Amino acid sequence: MEQRMNVRRESTGVRGGCIGQTVLRMSDPLATLSTLLAPIFAEINGGAPSDPTVRPSDRADAQINGALPLAKRVGSNPRELAQQIVDSGVLADVASELEVAGPGFINVTFAAAFLQAQLAEVVTDDRLGVARAVDTKRVVVDYSAPNVAKEMHVGHLRSTVIGDSLVRMMEFLGYTVMRENHIGDWGRPFGMLIEHLLDLGEDVASEGLSQGDLDGFYKEANAKFKDSEPFQERARSRVVLLQSNDEDTLVLWRRLVEMSNAYFNRVYTKLGVLLTDDDLAGESQYQSLMTGVHQRLETQGLVRESDGATVVFPAGFKNRDGDPLPMITKSKTGAFMYATSDLACVVDRVERLGADLMLYVVGTPQANHLQMVFEVCRMASWLKEPTQAVHVNFGSVLGADGKMMRSRAGDSVKLVDLLDEAVERADASIAEKNPNMAAEERGAVAQAVGIGALKYADLSTDRIKDYVFDWDRMLAFEGNTGPYLQYAHARICSIFRRATIERSAVRDAPIVLGHAAEKALAMRIMGYPSAIDNTLDSYSPHKLCTYVYELASDFSSFYQECPILKSDEPMRTSRLALADLTARVLEHSLGLLGIVAPEEM
Repeated sequence: MEQRMNVRRESTGVRGGCIGQTVLRMSDPLATLSTLLAPIFAEINGGAPSDPTVRPSDRADAQINGALPLAKRVGSNPRELAQQIVDSGVLADVASELEVAGPGFINVTFAAAFLQAQLAEVVTDDRLGVARAVDTKRVVVDYSAPNVAKEMHVGHLRSTVIGDSLVRMMEFLGYTVMRENHIGDWGRPFGMLIEHLLDLGEDVASEGLSQGDLDGFYKEANAKFKDSEPFQERARSRVVLLQSNDEDTLVLWRRLVEMSNAYFNRVYTKLGVLLTDDDLAGESQYQSLMTGVHQRLETQGLVRESDGATVVFPAGFKNRDGDPLPMITKSKTGAFMYATSDLACVVDRVERLGADLMLYVVGTPQANHLQMVFEVCRMASWLKEPTQAVHVNFGSVLGADGKMMRSRAGDSVKLVDLLDEAVERADASIAEKNPNMAAEERGAVAQAVGIGALKYADLSTDRIKDYVFDWDRMLAFEGNTGPYLQYAHARICSIFRRATIERSAVRDAPIVLGHAAEKALAMRIMGYPSAIDNTLDSYSPHKLCTYVYELASDFSSFYQECPILKSDEPMRTSRLALADLTARVLEHSLGLLGIVAPEEM
């Protein structure tokens, strides 16, 4: 079950100012309503907190729904209680109109002066109204996790971009974020991989792996292992040497890991994510910890013998027959299992890194395994409140046939091939859309658009769901796509180029919200802090994607209904300032998703 990370923040507001006698410190008008209403709701509820439940409304700017459940709790008529809240005057300086509707809803129309004052604060705020977290945490984010000597494929895309976006958001809020790329760099396969490395020669192997032929290297080693008994014996002997820390073997192992990591880094650079060598946390890192971890399990009386293996029975897990489901920690041969490595990983992150929160950005098929690991850690008191471990699970990338996306040869699609094709397709699309753009400039834009389209298509899908990969849809310049959002930013930049005005020149100008489209756009901008909070509540980047798309759509409506350059002063400058602020939020929010916002497309 997912746990919520409560993000309490010092909020920004009307700088140095007050509305009435209440100092407003939140840039989001809906959040401001909640803050203002909280005391009166608590007073009516006998001093106990009661959620005002403020929501957007299609009948007004906002709707307060909390009067109905509050009336039920205190035994009052909902409409009368709603009217009592209206008559209290707590919203007098915020709202131009308050209406009790239906069974006890309160419809709120914001006063223009209130919105303009709040918006003025956002304009002058480098953080665009998003304040730093108060209750900051030490957060470990486990994501990407390729295997040494194996190609990164399309399945790694989801883990990598989801994890990267969550890291960016939490770092922006001020959390201490520790990125951990838990690569598969240990285990029995390394016996055959090292022997194959020796057969080829380091120079030949290095050349092949540097070209990204990791799959070819692995398949060749595996084929030799299947077909040659002498090679099998060499590989098994090499595993023994590796596990006993034979220095000559470790040198070869490190060389193999280094060659693979160099290629992973090239993929990460293409993808534009934050991961570096400093974030590597391979399985090998936890090998020396497993004996101690297992001894601690034994000391606590948590291990059992089952069919010759050593197991732990985590509470609440049963097999199909209803019997307790074991988690194997040692095999019949006495070898530690993958689960033991994961237990050691949790212990290390809690006890050495001091993690308050651990996010495992791992595919849904691993859900049962991870929950069993977490439960054993709770049983052993390694994971106890308030420390949390959360499986940030995600679905699969499907082909047009609705099955797991594969290459024509039936293999997993290589991630690097996907990235290259995205850039090539974007380049062709931009050349058609803007044939006068210089080739060098178009190349940079194509990189941003192609990679951005790929990322956005992934992130804009609810992470727990599968999605069908569709080049035409994700590269379209219309609809909820990365290119549409990037183009919205570029269009605003082009307005300033046509006006021959630097964008920064209008940031001291007052913004007047006279038209409904201006007001709607301003309210969307001020909803940015809440959009980030809502995203991190469930670790779901698609919620921020939805916000960015709504922001771009609101700007499109504003652009159509409110002439900018043809308007007379001071309206012209006011609208330019609103457009600039929109571009700043677009660029920043796309940046939190790991997507570049070009100034020209």
